[in-house]
Amino acid sequence: MNRPKDDLDRTFEKILKEDPSFQEELDKADRAWDIAFQIRDLREKAGLTQKKLAEMVGTKQSNIARIEDADYTRYTLTTLEKVTKALKAKLEIKIIPEDHKGVAYLHRVK
Repeated sequence: MNRPKDDLDRTFEKILKEDPSFQEELDKADRAWDIAFQIRDLREKAGLTQKKLAEMVGTKQSNIARIEDADYTRYTLTTLEKVTKALKAKLEIKIIPEDHKGVAYLHRVK
């Protein structure tokens, strides 16, 4: 279902027209939000506190809070693997070839 364009839509279109690299930043932010929310959701569904998950992973509660922060992007693959293992989840990362617009991106399977 398409919705009518609003001022925010028109603003994004204008910004992207002036600076196409802005889309890359939006995509990066979207991935960070996605990872943070998936981890928080899995932790909460498992009935775990950040502190308990941190103990299971072998880290501090503040590090789990940082990973669950949608603005944080400096986690390592090793850390994500430890967290997903503790949550009895599976981490999958796919590298997708550049699309027709020449943009390469990572795709996470949920």
